[in-house]
Amino acid sequence: MSRLRTRTRPPVTLALPALLAVAFLLLPLVGILTRTQWSELGTHLGSPGVVQALNLSLVVSFWALGLSLLLGVPLAWLLARVEFRGKAFVRSLVLLPMVLPPTVGGVALLLGFGRRGLLGPWLEDTFGVTLPFHTSGAVVAATFVAMPFLVISLEGALGGLRQSYEETAGSLGASPVRVFFTVTLPMVAPGLIAGAALTWARALGEFGATITFAGNLSGTTQTLPLQVYLLLQDEPEAATSVSLLLLAIAMAVLIALRGRWTGSPAPAPGAPQPAEAQPANDSPSVPAPAPEPARAAPDGAGRWPLHATVTGFNRLTLDAGPGTTIAVVGENGAGKTTLLRALLGLTPRAHADLRLGDTDVTALPPHKRQVAWVPQDGALFPHLSALANTAYGLRARRVPRAEARREAQAWLDRLGVGHLAQRRPAQLSGGQAQRVALARALAARPRLLLLDEPLAALDQTTRAHVRHTLRTHLAGFGGVCLIVTHDPVEAVSLADRVLVLAEGKTLQDAPPAEVTRHPRSPWVARMLGRNAWPGTASADGFALAAGGRLVVAEALPEGAQALAIIAPEAVSVHRDRPGGSPRNVWPGTVREITAVGSRLRVLIASAEAPDLVAEITPDAAAELGIVDGAEVWTSVKATEVTLVRL
Repeated sequence: MSRLRTRTRPPVTLALPALLAVAFLLLPLVGILTRTQWSELGTHLGSPGVVQALNLSLVVSFWALGLSLLLGVPLAWLLARVEFRGKAFVRSLVLLPMVLPPTVGGVALLLGFGRRGLLGPWLEDTFGVTLPFHTSGAVVAATFVAMPFLVISLEGALGGLRQSYEETAGSLGASPVRVFFTVTLPMVAPGLIAGAALTWARALGEFGATITFAGNLSGTTQTLPLQVYLLLQDEPEAATSVSLLLLAIAMAVLIALRGRWTGSPAPAPGAPQPAEAQPANDSPSVPAPAPEPARAAPDGAGRWPLHATVTGFNRLTLDAGPGTTIAVVGENGAGKTTLLRALLGLTPRAHADLRLGDTDVTALPPHKRQVAWVPQDGALFPHLSALANTAYGLRARRVPRAEARREAQAWLDRLGVGHLAQRRPAQLSGGQAQRVALARALAARPRLLLLDEPLAALDQTTRAHVRHTLRTHLAGFGGVCLIVTHDPVEAVSLADRVLVLAEGKTLQDAPPAEVTRHPRSPWVARMLGRNAWPGTASADGFALAAGGRLVVAEALPEGAQALAIIAPEAVSVHRDRPGGSPRNVWPGTVREITAVGSRLRVLIASAEAPDLVAEITPDAAAELGIVDGAEVWTSVKATEVTLVRL
């Protein structure tokens, strides 16, 4: 579908200078085209001096490109991925050759690498290498002025690449070098290719630094730009023809790049595709193959209890037996993701002393901990198929290719996506991509599995399918699994324990049933769909922190801090003030009505009590005339209020 663009007529005060700028840049190029003697073009370009200079230019430019790749790629990665003192200075050094006059660059090279320079005498005495007035000097000069194009282009591409891809690859057991060559470079390949093309074109056209540092020796350092300089003095027509050749090469490079200095971001798994490429979704009408019961991977069988002491932003201790699944919940900023990253060893904000089974992995780098991580977006590598993604962790652990692919296929089959093994992530729906991401993590034979909101991006139907699959396979997992979630259904249905975090500390760590009955956080209570009002116990009831008073049946010591929990279904809604037994009665106004399954949840604001959520049937809402803005009365029996001490 084409994108509609609004056509705007530019003001004359801006359009006229812009047109003059275009004419200013275009006129010299038109001059070359009009002054070229086209009938003599072949003769000029085929002369021995020009052919020799062209061959030398190609040799020098390709050597300069190779040297730029060898040195510039690691430098670009360092600038994009590592924080260190003097980073701004290093980046300025990279940019300096682009703004420095070429002849000044040549003088600087002479003073650094010349026979009387800082390093030149040592190079000559130790290795017998003399750079000035030698082809190698021309290579050094071309590299000096051209390498910044590669570094800038690749750094930009790396800056646009989400680090979750590299971190996930590391969690699957890949070393940093393997991650760089198998994940990072393939994903930034467009930026690398663009930078390499610009670097080569700039090296091919280098003149000032070359003639100053390497001289102008025929067959040794006399490259094509220097040949143009010489021809301009004796044969201006031939100089124009050779200039046209260099112009054509430069234009061809720029047209091929079409402005793509960096690669486009990799499409997120499950992102909408064009209609002709859109894959089938995980829908109830197309049931996935039934998964087999989970079983431990070959030579990866084992039972690995978890013990972790986390310090820093997070301050807590975790102990869990093999096969335990812990749901980690809490408000935004509570430290949920920081906890997972601390267990992975990926954040300076928190440090985890971590023991898995009988092994202390605290001092090990992330790729050696056997801790697999599934981030919220799955972070499937877009350049690999679903099968290659799933086999990635096994290959990183040096499992033979055939065995790794066979085991990866088995995991995909167990999770009902084996028929999608040859598809790439962009061809998968959201649910399919999440199953592949889970298969990849489980296939890596981890001892600890970390899932960061793995189902958050899925629709309700797909989420139910994936949740069922996940529950089935976690039942046979021999390690511990931590799942960060904001979904109460996930927390209750998937987890053996719920860990509630607040400001990096453990607020509650209990089975789901206990957390559901006695939540110790207003946020958790609201997540579970309950009203939660903090306050203080008093002799005549419960004083609410937000103002007002509750009559309760349960007695707490006077002055005790507690949370009053009221289930939405325990709240009665009336159009007139109710009589009878209710002890807690407030007037209010309907602010919001939402559907939850076959019932309605009504948010009621009152000047005499905090906001209250009531749950009623659609028939009751119709009978009472419940609409936004309606004036109502609410009531709660004292026996329906549960107090949880804080």
